[in-house]
Amino acid sequence: MMSYEGLAGHFKNNFSLMHHHKWPLSDVENMIPWERQIYIDMLTQYLKEQEQKMKDLENEQRAQLQQMLRKKM
Repeated sequence: MMSYEGLAGHFKNNFSLMHHHKWPLSDVENMIPWERQIYIDMLTQYLKEQEQKMKDLENEQRAQLQQMLRKKM
């Protein structure tokens, strides 16, 4: 059941899925181990993509601000 994540990782993932992503504990615990791993992998990839989008947006805003400041000078 917990061959990939260990006991501590199992509870940490359960906590994250329940509290941050609002999945019911019964749904999380009733998953087949490989199904659970697929969902965790998909969620991890999604969060990485969202983080990259935020970084890209911040960099774009920073560049626009620098361009505006250069025009004022």
